[in-house]
Amino acid sequence: MGSLHGWDKIGGTSVISILCRFTLFVVFGMVVVSSPPADPIKCGKGNGMCTITNSYGAFPDRAVCEASKVVYPASEKELVEVVAAAAKSQRKMKVATRFSHSIPKLVCPDGRDGLLIRTDKLNRVVEVDATNMTIVVESGVTLREVIEAAANAGMALPYTPYWWGLTIGGLLATGAHGSTLWGGSSVHDHVEEVRIVTPAGPEDGFAKVRVVDGSQEHDMNAVKVSLGVLGVVSQVKLKLQPMFKRSVMYSVKNDSDLGDMAVEFGRQHEFGDIFWYPSQRRAVYRTDDRVPVDTPGNGLYDFDPFRPTPSLSLALIRSTEELQESTNDAVGKCGNAKLVTSALITHAYGLTNNGLIFTGYPVTGFQNRMQSSGTCLDSPRDGLLTACAWDSRIKGEFFHQTTLSISLSRVKQFIEDVQLLVALDPKSLCGVELYNGILMRYVKASPAFLGKQEDSIDFDMTYYRSKDPTSPRMYEDALEEIEQMAVFKYGALPHWGKNRNVAFLGAIGKYGRSHGFLKVKDRYDPTGLFSSEWTDKVLGIDGDGVTIEGDGCALEGLCICSEDGHCAPGKGYYCRPGKVYSDARVCIKIHN
Repeated sequence: MGSLHGWDKIGGTSVISILCRFTLFVVFGMVVVSSPPADPIKCGKGNGMCTITNSYGAFPDRAVCEASKVVYPASEKELVEVVAAAAKSQRKMKVATRFSHSIPKLVCPDGRDGLLIRTDKLNRVVEVDATNMTIVVESGVTLREVIEAAANAGMALPYTPYWWGLTIGGLLATGAHGSTLWGGSSVHDHVEEVRIVTPAGPEDGFAKVRVVDGSQEHDMNAVKVSLGVLGVVSQVKLKLQPMFKRSVMYSVKNDSDLGDMAVEFGRQHEFGDIFWYPSQRRAVYRTDDRVPVDTPGNGLYDFDPFRPTPSLSLALIRSTEELQESTNDAVGKCGNAKLVTSALITHAYGLTNNGLIFTGYPVTGFQNRMQSSGTCLDSPRDGLLTACAWDSRIKGEFFHQTTLSISLSRVKQFIEDVQLLVALDPKSLCGVELYNGILMRYVKASPAFLGKQEDSIDFDMTYYRSKDPTSPRMYEDALEEIEQMAVFKYGALPHWGKNRNVAFLGAIGKYGRSHGFLKVKDRYDPTGLFSSEWTDKVLGIDGDGVTIEGDGCALEGLCICSEDGHCAPGKGYYCRPGKVYSDARVCIKIHN
């Protein structure tokens, strides 16, 4: 490799910066502790106003959301009292979770007089019923706590998100899911009963506890994915399965036949997924299936990017990427991406055979140890020496996230269109590969009104975001074209808890049963106390105006450019048609 003292170069960037990027993932073999995330709500001492953001420190439009009061009900009785008092005075309300991981403005109440209802203290596991194989939890309980409580009783939740720092109320509201075509891939598909507190009239004391179960199919299909606009979930009953084991191995292949392989692979393997690195022409297939419970092995999945990372390393990694962006060093970014990908593959993405080291495939372990992780949340305060990579209090990752589901029947064509785009410039998606490429998860159609309409593949893309909203990214046009191609050409559905505003354009029209959701919404909250300007636009109640036009709006996904000013003409970026999907309008750098 050469001398570090000589700052030898690999791919146009220094070995030191690459090694720092490497530490983002390979922080094992040493003891580290990490600070819990910052509280997403901050209240001033002067005027008493509170602000709320998400765990990343900024909404897509970077607006500051305000509220005049925050309450922390600790029981359903207290929750009823809170909702009743607000409903009586016709005060807007929003539910806020412990970590606030949703990217869009789902938690923003309208107006400065809004009320934020935190579910932090609604954190009890109410009942674990081994006979009927169910678990009842309050809405502020985290996914990790559900997994642990079920495992202690010899049971498991079969399909879950990979990140365990989500509350049950939050992940249900946004339709969060795992990866499978074999059963209900979304957590809401395993809900048997929901207790939800909604506004009511004076005859009901201004608040009502509604108990929704399978006998109320219409209401259940609305409550399962609610976007938080129906009321406040108090408790959830989930159906479990007997504890089982999984066997996992990763295989690296050329992506030339990915379009043909993608759908079939999901049908062959119950928990399979794919990491796709388009600029490297590689795909990493996760073969992941159940095995008999007596199969030897006590494997653990502690996903590397979700582990605590030294803050100094994160700062240097971010500084390196900012420098590469400012100097248009695509070669350097691609070199770093290859090193990161190779490190992840070598380290089996955080799989270990015994909880300590990786000795080889397959890795076999119990479901509760293999399905989800997030150890960067799991520690006392330490002055931010280490943290989750995206902690907004440090100089770390700051990104956009585009996550869209495309029906299985159209996946091959979409993949091939992306490959055509990359073939025009192989460096165009290296920036995505620095954030572990495109994660492809399998999603089963759901009866929920705002759930997935068809069996699909979810394409999850994370990529650099500038701290300056007027600064374009390298290859700004490539990801804008992919985003618009997915949304408009292939009719993709957005993940409700992720995405820039553009992904929600016309989204509600793609849900054939959305009218059913809106009817339930009108019954549960007729005056819209849990709604906001943003949710009304997303749901088509107040037009479809989720875009915000202005100078540079396309750079942040607030609009699709229709004029050069929506890009950054002063920095050489102009609005032009897409290269493969010509109906797209993207901000592309024009070299004079």
